[in-house]
Formats: sequence, C-alpha cells, structure tokens
Amino acid sequence: MSATTVTQRIAEVSPRLKARIGGACEFLEGLTSSWGQVFVLGKLVVDGNAAATARNLTAHESLLRLGFASSLIAVFFHIAWAYLFYDLFKAVSRRLSAFAVFIILVGCAIQAVTCLLYLAPLFFLRSGSPTSAFTTPQLQELALKVLDLNAAAFDLYLVFFGVWCILIGYLIFRSMFMPRILGMLLVISGLGWAMFLAPTVAHRLFPYIAAASALGEIPLQFWLLIFGVNNERWREQNSIAQ
Repeated sequence: MSATTVTQRIAEVSPRLKARIGGACEFLEGLTSSWGQVFVLGKLVVDGNAAATARNLTAHESLLRLGFASSLIAVFFHIAWAYLFYDLFKAVSRRLSAFAVFIILVGCAIQAVTCLLYLAPLFFLRSGSPTSAFTTPQLQELALKVLDLNAAAFDLYLVFFGVWCILIGYLIFRSMFMPRILGMLLVISGLGWAMFLAPTVAHRLFPYIAAASALGEIPLQFWLLIFGVNNERWREQNSIAQ
C-alpha cells in the first residue's frame, strides 16, 4: 500500500475518530516514554556512582533493553500523535498547526537520540579487557557520562514538547469543536515543561511541573478518548479556514 493511499484513507476518517486515535497515541506515548526513560533508568542509574550504575546495568541488561524498546516505541506513537493533531487543528490555523507539528517533530528527533544513547553504556562496559586502553573505572565513568547525555537530551526534548503544548493549547482555545478550558490547562502544562530550558531549576520544581502536566494533559486525554471532537463544528471551522 502506497503512502498516498494511506494518507487518503486517513483523510477519510471522521475528525472524532482521529481525535480518539490521537488521544490513545498520546496516552501510549506518555506510558512507554515514562516507563523507559523515568522508571527503568531511575531504577538502574545511581547518581554520581559509576561503579554501582555499571553493576546495575550489567546485572539487569534485559530490563535495560526493554526500557530501550519502550522508549523507541514511544517515538513512533509520538509521530502518529503529531500528525493526527496537525490534521485536526489545521481547521483552526493551517500555518500554526504546521509550525506546531514542526516543533514536535524536532522534539521526536531528539527523543530518538535519547534512544541511541540508551544502550551505548553497554558498549563501554563490555570493552573492558586486559588490553583495553581504558581501565574498568574509566569505562564505568564513560558509561555514566553517556547516561548523563541521555538525561540532558531528554530535558531538551521536554522543552520542545512544552512549546508544542503551548501552541496546541492556543489552537484548542481558538477552536469551535473542543472546550476552551482544555486549551488553557494545556498552555499551563506547556509552560511548566518549557522550564527545562533551565534544567537545574526545573528539576528542583519538578513536583509542581508534574502537577501542572497532569492538570493539562490528563483531562485532554480523557476528553479525546471519550468525546473526541464535534464533527459538525470541526467541518464548519475547517470550511472557514479553507
């Protein structure tokens, strides 16, 4: 089946169904990304202790690989979600919706980089041998530094995600087919994630950022999954935007 045929079939799907699929992809992306990047690495990485981290990684290699697979799957859910949201909100503003999808696709690319960095520590930890140019402690430090890069890349991804939330929140607020309050709450969530421009500050305020995220994103997901969008109002606004 060609890409053109797939695109045409997606275009034929009702806006309400697209919204529900988008909500499902949003939920699954958050679940798989959080499990891989937060739960798994949070369980294995010991901050500031390269030796303990190395022991955890080698002792739980299967868990690390599952976390990698989960993080990679999250990228695909995110791309699908990005396209569906673009297709929905181009009825409000084609240009702004296109800019929002560009922002989140850059974020998806950064998210993919975190996946590349996910398994790299195993390469260093397996490189130790009597003839290696590095000692075992040095290789353990390199593995930990790669995981630090993974965390920094994920923080940068959250900035792009925050900007996307602000843009989509504004589009929801301007739309005729979804409640404005959902847009306002999503903007608040986006402002929280955008604070990762200053990671040190953001990590200190993370409980508040997480609360803002839940306030903005959970109601949106429930609304999309249960109600979707109003088909008639979407078509009406889409005809105005043409």
